[in-house]
Amino acid sequence: MPDPFDLAGEVAAACRDRARAWRFLRGFAAAWSTPVTDHDGWRQDDLAAAEQRLGVRLPDALKEVLALLGRRADLTSNQDCLLRPDQLHYDDTGRALVWRQENQGVADWGIPVEDLRLPDPPVVFRLDGTYSAPEPWRPFLGRLSVACVEMVLYEALFGSDGDDHDNREAEDADLGVLERRYSRLALPDYPMWAAPDGPPVRWFYGRDALICDHARAWLWVRTRTPEALRAVRETLPGDWNMQP
Repeated sequence: MPDPFDLAGEVAAACRDRARAWRFLRGFAAAWSTPVTDHDGWRQDDLAAAEQRLGVRLPDALKEVLALLGRRADLTSNQDCLLRPDQLHYDDTGRALVWRQENQGVADWGIPVEDLRLPDPPVVFRLDGTYSAPEPWRPFLGRLSVACVEMVLYEALFGSDGDDHDNREAEDADLGVLERRYSRLALPDYPMWAAPDGPPVRWFYGRDALICDHARAWLWVRTRTPEALRAVRETLPGDWNMQP
């Protein structure tokens, strides 16, 4: 029976339209985790309190994603963290509003303050600097709604204790196999935060399988079934870290 959730088609649509991005998040949660409910987001008064505290009207896309699934840590905060409304803050230079943080605090994702007026603004990121001062903000993805699609896909790689995920160091031969045996998702290329000047992050999919090529340095895989995970390991043999 065909899968009712068209992962590739829904990602492609999500990258073109903000409303379709939220539809993708709902569909992905239902197909790969558990459905989003009316209690999974923050209330409008929580968002209004954040706006009053920050002295700014938050972009529509940020309020919409927080209202949709801001409380769903399993979709947003397995590895890195989508901030609560009361945690949103300006960076120390006042140049960006920080909305997501790396789990050890070594990277931030933000919205440039000059773009907060936009409904679906671009997202930037920065690393901790070598001498405690942060590195400059760099472009990440062109729209916040697309960055939220990326966030949920990325967090899915870390969101299960079952036999449906694995990871290992990438090898040169893997790149050709990925391109021949799997299909690219329509997410635009974007920088790996830990190596921003290196190759981009790319996403691939196959039958019940989601694979992240992390800047040609690491492979991450999440599948919907143990059988699909075994198939990925057979197609991309190597020293998988979770393999018995």
